[in-house]
Amino acid sequence: MIEALVVDDHTIFRSGLRRLLADEPDLRVAEEAGNAADAMQALRRRPVDIVILDINLKGRSGLEMLSGLRREWPVLPVLMVSMYPEEQFARAALEAGANGYVPKDAEPGDLLAAIRRVAQGGSAFAPAVAPRVHAAEASSADGPAHFRLSAREMQIMAAIVAGKSLTEIGAELFLSVKTISTYRTRILEKLQLGSNSELVRYAMQHGLLD
Repeated sequence: MIEALVVDDHTIFRSGLRRLLADEPDLRVAEEAGNAADAMQALRRRPVDIVILDINLKGRSGLEMLSGLRREWPVLPVLMVSMYPEEQFARAALEAGANGYVPKDAEPGDLLAAIRRVAQGGSAFAPAVAPRVHAAEASSADGPAHFRLSAREMQIMAAIVAGKSLTEIGAELFLSVKTISTYRTRILEKLQLGSNSELVRYAMQHGLLD
């Protein structure tokens, strides 16, 4: 039996995944958490075979949590999931120490297969992700400018492109509007852009929109 800890700040997603795994004879959701702090406590409370971790957690992001998790559990299998653009986030997940990455809109069968592969010590990437991840890893400093954004900057960029206000983004991430504004300025500087509308056009040109 493969026992999983599911870390996601959306109750509906956690419930759906619990029901999906309940139909499988070898998979079970053993623990759930809605944020990084609760997830770390759950891991200290009981061992699991795999952590299914959302990148876009409120407060401390999934990528930030993964860095701390790796210090305590360096070989624990971690499969990251996200609703955000696949190319950059899959690459960021790899760099943070994830064993696999699957977008949330993947087919249930693909997600189940990824869970099994990662739990058994392998790596897993959705078919649409893998080629672009390897291309990104092989790229040099001359690659697309967004390759140089941090995971948090990519997260905030995706939210801005989705039309969310700085206030809305700050509320979701438990960060001040001033902090989000600073991130926005830094993102525009790194991409050499001057406005949100230019940021949207950049995202469209580079296939970063959902």
